[in-house]
Amino acid sequence: MTAVSSGFEVVVASGGSNEHRVSSPWRTALRSPWAYVAGPVLLLIFWQLAVSVLHAPANQIPSPANVAKALRELISDGQLGTALVVSVRRVLLGLLLGLGFGSVLAMLSGLTELGEQLIDSVMHMFRTMPVLALLPLFVVWFGIGEEAKVLVIAWAVTFPIYINLFAGIKAVDPKLIEAGQVLGLRRPGLIRQVILPGALPQFLTGLRLAMGVSWLVLVAAEEINATSGLGYLITNAENLMQTDVIFAALIVYSLLGLTSDILVRLIERWTLAWRTSYVNR
Repeated sequence: MTAVSSGFEVVVASGGSNEHRVSSPWRTALRSPWAYVAGPVLLLIFWQLAVSVLHAPANQIPSPANVAKALRELISDGQLGTALVVSVRRVLLGLLLGLGFGSVLAMLSGLTELGEQLIDSVMHMFRTMPVLALLPLFVVWFGIGEEAKVLVIAWAVTFPIYINLFAGIKAVDPKLIEAGQVLGLRRPGLIRQVILPGALPQFLTGLRLAMGVSWLVLVAAEEINATSGLGYLITNAENLMQTDVIFAALIVYSLLGLTSDILVRLIERWTLAWRTSYVNR
């Protein structure tokens, strides 16, 4: 029996090729869910140090304590809860629509030659159009109600879903497809049991990007003719020169983005348990 020790783990080998990895306390700590929030905590500490050292005016860069006070006031008077419900509903609706559009278009384009010729070039043309430049058109077409806000989010979300799922379909190993054909799988079976599972990692990458994009676009959508939502809080605070409220709303946005990313990671662990690279994360 031999033992090899490194800075992160110990590998114990016995009688041949079998190896048993014993994780060190440091490696175990890194895999803890709490390690994922270490970065935001450090950022908060640096923020407080920067404010204290630079003596920045409160109306430009408020301290974490002032932002926390503003956040408590928004929670206590119910403004944050109401805005949060409205914004999350808009994001979920836009995300679901964009997820559906992007997935259908990616499968049509990735699984058929005709679909690729008709769809792919058009999608790459549309994805380069600035979303902010399209906002006035969405207002003209759909009015200033919820439809315009939800649809502009769906528009922005469609492209990361489409691009990543399309790339995942095209990247499936041809040998796997040949093996499926040898086993007697017809085209629907190949798509369901080989191609789509093989494209799933890329699709989840697109989902992660899409969730981030949805929150970014929401800010712009809610700052135009909105009377509710987190974006409206920011616009109202800007008019009243309440920088601490703006920072508080931005922190809420960042926490929503972090929560979305954690959710996708959990989905990855569940759906990609068959991949060693995801199991060992």
